[in-house]
Amino acid sequence: MAGHSAFKNIMHKKGRADAARAKMFAKLGREITVSAKMGMPDPAMNPRLRLAVQAARAENMPKDNIERAIKKAQGNDAGNYDAVRYEGYAPGGVAVIVEALTDNRNRTGGAVRAAFTKFGGNLGSTGSVSHMFNHVGEIAYKASAGSAEKVLEAAIEAGADDVVSDESGHVIVCPFDSLGTVAGALEASLGEAESVKAVWKPNLSTSVDEDQARSIMKLVALLEDDDDVQTVFANFEVSDEVMRKLTAA
Repeated sequence: MAGHSAFKNIMHKKGRADAARAKMFAKLGREITVSAKMGMPDPAMNPRLRLAVQAARAENMPKDNIERAIKKAQGNDAGNYDAVRYEGYAPGGVAVIVEALTDNRNRTGGAVRAAFTKFGGNLGSTGSVSHMFNHVGEIAYKASAGSAEKVLEAAIEAGADDVVSDESGHVIVCPFDSLGTVAGALEASLGEAESVKAVWKPNLSTSVDEDQARSIMKLVALLEDDDDVQTVFANFEVSDEVMRKLTAA
């Protein structure tokens, strides 16, 4: 079983849902503000902003919050944020990619390094693990969006590369550079997506035991709790037996 998404589900089940949602909205808002500041404040004229807004809407971020985040880019309090990617290894040799938006590289870099060190990992240089991943777009729909055949047809017409459908829903994969365009085309044919995001999809996975899995879960949780960190990706795999133990804990 792929580790990271499953662990996120476990963490959500353990509570703090409201606080996690507020933090998620704050991070989505920061991405919208930065995207609007880097280009036009109109999503139709700014691909990065359009993608940020699509991602926020897919997470049910209120319209007022989205508009406020865009307007913030036109003020003097928006700040100057840099997009930074950190790469390193977690216990068991698991590759980890951390994406952040920060107005202080020293603060963010120090916090990320401390998190890796605390849980037995180590931070590497940029490019040290990204070759183990493909940077792609991922668009998710609930099963109610349509049959596997209908979603596949819509995905092909939109320019996607792959579709995985099961009883829980549909996941559509497309090139990162065309994520905004593909998501827009799918919205026109299937309605609003459950999520729209750029992801680092592992092309090489590492199996871990229960103790390593617990350490990785704690590392990911600590990283994601940092206000500057936007997303965390890892390439670990856990057996069904280990997952049952973690879920029961």
